[in-house]
Amino acid sequence: MYIETHLINNIKIAEVLSEVIVVNRAEDGLELLANLYYQDFDKIILHEKNITPDFFDLKNRMAGELLQKFSNYRIPLAIVGDFTKHKSRSMMDFIYESNKGRHINFFATVSEAITACSNS
Repeated sequence: MYIETHLINNIKIAEVLSEVIVVNRAEDGLELLANLYYQDFDKIILHEKNITPDFFDLKNRMAGELLQKFSNYRIPLAIVGDFTKHKSRSMMDFIYESNKGRHINFFATVSEAITACSNS
C-alpha cells in the first residue's frame, strides 16, 4: 500500500493506492482511518477496487458501519470507481444519498474527488 499526498489549498488529502484489497472488514477501514488521521490528513480517497465487494452488499451492513466511523472522526472519505456495475437499487440509492452530504462521497475519477475535496 502506498499513500499519495495531494496538498491543495492547505488541505492534505491522502489517496490510498494498492494492487490488493486494503479494506476487508470495517475494522480495516478504522485502522486505515486512524493511521491517516494521526499523519494529519484532512481527507481520504480510497479506490473501489481496494474495498471488499462485501462493502457494496448493503444487507451485511459493512458500508454503514465503516462510513459511520469516518463520520464520527469527521474525516471526509471519497470512494473512486465505476459504480454502474452495482445493479442493486438500494446501493444506488445509498450512493445518491451519500453524495448529498459532505462526509462520504462517490466519484468516477480521482480528479473529481480531488476537486470536490479541495472545494469543501
